[in-house]
Amino acid sequence: MVDSSAGGKMSAHGGGGGRTRVGRYELGRTLGEGTFAKVKFARNVETSENVAIKILDKDKVLKHKMIAQIKREISTMKLIRHPNVIRMYEVMASRTKIYIVMELVTGGELFDKIASRGRLKEDDARKYFQQLINAVDYCHSRGVYHRDLKPENLLLDANGTLKVSDFGLSALSQQVREDGLLHTTCGTPNYVAPEVINNKGYDGAKADLWSCGVILFVLMAGYLPFEDSNLMALYKKIYKADFSCPSWFSTSAKKLIKKILDPNPNTRITIAEVINNEWFKKGYQPPRFETAEVNLDDINSIFNESGDPAQLVVERREERPAVMNAFELISTSQGLNLGTLFEKQTDSVKRETRFASRLPANEILSKIEAAAGPMGFNVQKRNYKLKLQGENPGRKGQLAIATEVFEVTPSLYMVELRKSNGDTLEFHKFYHSISNGLKDVMWKPEGSIAEGDETRHRRSP
Repeated sequence: MVDSSAGGKMSAHGGGGGRTRVGRYELGRTLGEGTFAKVKFARNVETSENVAIKILDKDKVLKHKMIAQIKREISTMKLIRHPNVIRMYEVMASRTKIYIVMELVTGGELFDKIASRGRLKEDDARKYFQQLINAVDYCHSRGVYHRDLKPENLLLDANGTLKVSDFGLSALSQQVREDGLLHTTCGTPNYVAPEVINNKGYDGAKADLWSCGVILFVLMAGYLPFEDSNLMALYKKIYKADFSCPSWFSTSAKKLIKKILDPNPNTRITIAEVINNEWFKKGYQPPRFETAEVNLDDINSIFNESGDPAQLVVERREERPAVMNAFELISTSQGLNLGTLFEKQTDSVKRETRFASRLPANEILSKIEAAAGPMGFNVQKRNYKLKLQGENPGRKGQLAIATEVFEVTPSLYMVELRKSNGDTLEFHKFYHSISNGLKDVMWKPEGSIAEGDETRHRRSP
């Protein structure tokens, strides 16, 4: 485990091998990226523990005078010691960024099981639902609401234990108004409670439970209870709770799901009532809690308005491609997809793609830059990374792509193209188009099939 008692008084040392060093952590590849933050793989150089670090931009997150709210949320998250919630170890800050050090979970998404099996057996679905409810109930008791429960936030550790990610961090910018209700519409539409869509204020606990009910339905059915390609039609189905349970659901499971997916939050079943439900209680094992002391000095110091420079860490980097170690290389595989730690899209199409190359790193980036320009992309280059920004608006805004080169060996590089904004399908169209101009860059081991060729091979009759 990473020691969480060190506080914020950590000095930065230059990292070797093309690494960026922040305090005692050596940063690796980016696992996920969004508007306000990104998550990176990292290693504690003192203990050799692998962790995930969520990096938030201070200006973007704090400019609306949310310091007190964010400090409270992060402090609460650090105090949460629950077996079904991803652990937060410590918080650091530089002059421009906040670094949240979290537990690294390597078992993939719970919903990968559905993708491979179609649906779960009722007993298996119940086991995961019990763990989900345990996590949600515990966090609610401490005033923390998720507000964006969805498949991407349900991860499994190496032992197959459910871990809810981003609890309390997915809604940093939201506040409870004087009426005691939340007023920010957020979340993935298919999982959002009707009162959230209504935009008249909602109870965070009741809205979270609705999302849990949708998740239980998906675990047992293998498909969503509310689905429509037209957003307004989807909302109408949610408002009316217009769904039906498949025939293989047991009678008691159907009754419970209908009580959870009650469109009226005032008559909807509560979490306490769910825990006392006969279907839920079958094989139920209450969680065990840690009672270790937690030090909040690091959080207090980074939000100290005096801005003592001694409390700040510094990022130091080398002008060469980052070196990818064996664990990180394995983590790019399907079985250890760590991108779920941050804002992965619900599309079945991946939001990142990779290829190998034996060309020098600078030459790889130059060729990508040359190929992207004629396709209508502005290119920004920094160190061994490119940011490609589309000039034309797409279905979900302008397509933006982050590109990074990693050194696997002195003569072999891995190139990752990752969608940071826009539509996932548009990203894949871009990738297949640009691939034609990068054939002399991409290296394929003898007898292998390129990603694009493999996709075409699977789709061919």
